[in-house]
Formats: sequence, structure tokens, C-alpha cells
Amino acid sequence: MSPDEPSAAAPEGDVAVPWHRLDPRKLLLDPVKALGQLIVPILAIVVGVGSRDPRFFLATPVMILAALALGAIPWLTTYYRITDGQLQLRRGLLNKKSSTVRLERVRSVDLEASLLHRVLGLRKVEIGTGVDDERIVLDAVSVQHAASLRALLLTARASAGEPAQPVAAAGSGTAQAPGEQGLAPSSPADAGPTGIPTPVAWQAHPEEELARIDWTWLRFAPFSLARLVIVVGAVGFVSQVADDLPFLDGEHIRDAWRWVTGFALASVVTGLLVAGLLGWLLLSVAGYVAQWWGLRLTRGDGSLHLTSGLFTTRSISVEEQRVRGVLLTEKALLRLVGGAELATLATGVAGGVTTILPPSPVRVAADVAGTIVEDEQAVRTPLLSHGPAARRRTHVRAQFTTAGLALLLVALAVLNRPWEFRDLVPGWAPLALVLGCVAVAAACAEASYAHLGNALTERHLVAGSGITARNRTVLETDGIIGWVARQSLFQRRAGLVTLTATTAAGNERVVLRDVPHDRAMALVHGCTPAPLAPFLVAAHD
Repeated sequence: MSPDEPSAAAPEGDVAVPWHRLDPRKLLLDPVKALGQLIVPILAIVVGVGSRDPRFFLATPVMILAALALGAIPWLTTYYRITDGQLQLRRGLLNKKSSTVRLERVRSVDLEASLLHRVLGLRKVEIGTGVDDERIVLDAVSVQHAASLRALLLTARASAGEPAQPVAAAGSGTAQAPGEQGLAPSSPADAGPTGIPTPVAWQAHPEEELARIDWTWLRFAPFSLARLVIVVGAVGFVSQVADDLPFLDGEHIRDAWRWVTGFALASVVTGLLVAGLLGWLLLSVAGYVAQWWGLRLTRGDGSLHLTSGLFTTRSISVEEQRVRGVLLTEKALLRLVGGAELATLATGVAGGVTTILPPSPVRVAADVAGTIVEDEQAVRTPLLSHGPAARRRTHVRAQFTTAGLALLLVALAVLNRPWEFRDLVPGWAPLALVLGCVAVAAACAEASYAHLGNALTERHLVAGSGITARNRTVLETDGIIGWVARQSLFQRRAGLVTLTATTAAGNERVVLRDVPHDRAMALVHGCTPAPLAPFLVAAHD
């Protein structure tokens, strides 16, 4: 499927299938979005130029009408239809594009609704095939039609080639049973009050609920540093414009510093820390609520469905046949309060890794993971450690940074390079810095080794990894398409192997570092016995 290529010709029986526009409410959606994107440039031009030439204000209505007209073009130039075996989309005014995807090739159908979409009762449908990152997007579909379309596309895989049942078009226009007659209402009673036929609801199978939001999980929000990037970005922005702000010049800063030091410094520092913690608490909780509001994880029609979001609601679907495993992550701070995050490893999904549970109790995450992979043992079984040789290598590897820092300090001392702050730093400071790095590296190495391990169940390979975070990767053995075994000179002397299981899911590889050689061969043979069997027989003979 390529959006830049013309769509394939419809089968002979699909000639009568009509093309449909998106929902007419898109005529309100796109102009408002276009106006919102252009409002700042319009105001800048009006204020900047209009202040010198008042007649320029007369052009403001023209620019606003132009923005509204520009927003209406997508509705006027976008058409789609569902034939007996294809979804076809045509769009564009000057550069026309056609996209075609066979229904059995659909891998994901995601529904998204911004605040404006929700006010207008619309949804954006994103359809992925797993072939590339390009997706078919229907930006304005009614809520009912979006749900019917998702159910239809996700169930069309199983029923490919079978007689189709009556289904719905996902937008305004006619609706029939797919086939030679296209999509149309089964009776005149199906037509709406405006003469536009009302689509027949697709009968989806009942869904099994796997998890839903529990607001006691808010206690985990401050222990997830994912939103720290917002704080860093804000600080960076302020630092860039600080010189242009009148209240942040040198004189004001010196006055503020004298005012602060006029109080007890300990009280000021304590107050700043308390204010920072309260600010972080509010930011993290607000972000958690906005992202995971209404979280509901279900299983139905052969797919996992995740719905969440306060201002922008997203409904993500992942085909279960494409799910090859799960990733259970316990980050350092979350681990202190018994929290974890859960993601699926799937093929044909953008990025390969889809987060399906926010920071939540590790027990809940483990239960959901066991249900998805249908193997509780793979999620809960203790991991086999890699032995003392792997532990020594982990510690040696962690001290490389310390060794580099020590060599740098020695080189500075030997070369007698000028040191800007040599009069301010005591002579024992470099040694203390090196010793501190040694202690930190040793702690990180011990944590890395504690998280290192592997296990093998009847259907899954389990790998443990991570330094500050404890990661448990559960991968189906059927999803392993190859192995890479690497041994450095020192690994050969220690009898260790670094194994990489290649897969089409997730990040496309699962790495098991410093595995004892015999254990590595047993893992490979246990996961994929056929490729290794001739070599084992030859070695035995």
C-alpha cells in the first residue's frame, strides 16, 4: 500500500460501489483548526502592519474567510469506499493521491478524538497495515460509524473470502451490504430524516475487559519521571528568552538575591524545595489524569482495544495474532512503591511497542500480562542468574567510565594544564570525585546484575535486563526468527555468550547478555530446536 500510487482497479463486481464523503461536520472541524493555526500570523500581520496603515485592517475579514475556505478543501476533495475486499481512499486538490488496502491486510484501527472532535461528535480513524509507517486516515467520522468501521475492518481478516454480512459505511452517504451492489440500506426505513441512509450497525462480539482505571493508581504518578521533560523544556525556554525579559536582568537578579539572603538561608532553601515538590506533584498528577482518563483495556474481535484520554481521547487496537510478547517495566522510583508499566510487543505496529497500562500496581500489571500471553508462569517465574563470571564482567564494564575519568585527571596533572577553578577546589577533590564515581558505578553494576537473568517456559523466552529499571521481556518462541551469538576475547575466557534473539516484534531483538555458554546453547535449542539440532548431533557423534 502506497499513498502516492493510484489505487488498484476495483473488481468487476465492485463497479457500482459508490464513493462516500466524510461526515459533513468536517466542514466545521477543519476551518476551525485552520483558523486556530493561522490566528497568530494573522494577528501579527494586523498589529504590525495595521498600526502603520489603518486601511490594512480591512484585509482581516478576507484572511479569515481564506482560512475558512482552506479548511473546507479536505472535505470537498476526500472520498472513500469499502468494496467487497478493499478499502479505497482518494484525496487531494492539485496533487491527487489514491490509497488502497485489502481488508485482510488491516492490522490496526485506532480511533482518536480531540476536544473539538468530541464537541462535534466525531472521531478520527487511523488504519494501519503493518507494511510501512503510512496510514489511511479518515479524519471526520461519526462516533457510531467509527465503532462500526473498526469492528468491520478488524473482523474482515477472519472472514476474508466468505460471504459478507450487512455492514456500515463509516461516514455519510449510502450504505449497502458489501458485494456487487456496494453499501446500501437494507430497506427504506433505514434512511434518515435528511434522506441519507443510516448505516446498519456491525454486530461485534462481546468484549472481555482486562483492566480499567483505578484512581488509587494516582499515587504512582509522582514516581514516574516521564513528564520531567516538560519541566526541562520550560526551563530551557525561559533560559532562551531570559535576556529579553525586563524583570530578569542583572540588576533585578541581584536585588532578588539580596532579598532572599536577608532571610534565613535554610528556610529559603526549604521553602523552594517544598514549592518544587508541590509543583511536581500537581504537574505529574494532572498529566496522569489527562493521559489516562477513562482507561479501559478490553479484548474482542481478535484484538486488544485500549481507550483513554481526557482532552484527546484515543482508542488503540492491536491484533492479538500480531502480539508476540509483553514488556513489564519497573522503574527505580516506581519499584519503591510497588508500581510497574506494561507494554505489548507486536509486529505491524508503528514502533512495535505499545504501552497498554500506565504506572499501576505490579500485581495488576503482571495479571494483565499473564492474561495477554496466556502464560502466567512466564510472567511470574524467577529468573536464572548468569553466575559469578557474569557478575564480574558487569562490574568491570561499569568501571570503564571511572577509568576514563581517572585517566583524564592524570593527563591534566601531567600536562600541567591551566585549571580555571584550581584555586577554588581543594587538592583532594579529584580523588574524592574518582572514588565517588567508583562507588556509583559499583552500585549500578550490582543493580544491573540483579536484574539480569533468563527463563524458558513451554512457549515463551523470558529475559531480564536494566540498570535503574527492572525490565522483564516475555517473547513467544514462535516469534523468534533467528539468533546472533557474540563472544569477545574476555567472554570466551570466562565461558560467556551474549545472545540476541531476533524477531519482527517490538524493538526487533531481545538481548541476553553474558549467558553461560552451556545455558545459551540450551536456550537456543529449547526455543528453536530445528536449526540447532544438526550441530548438536554432530558434536555428540
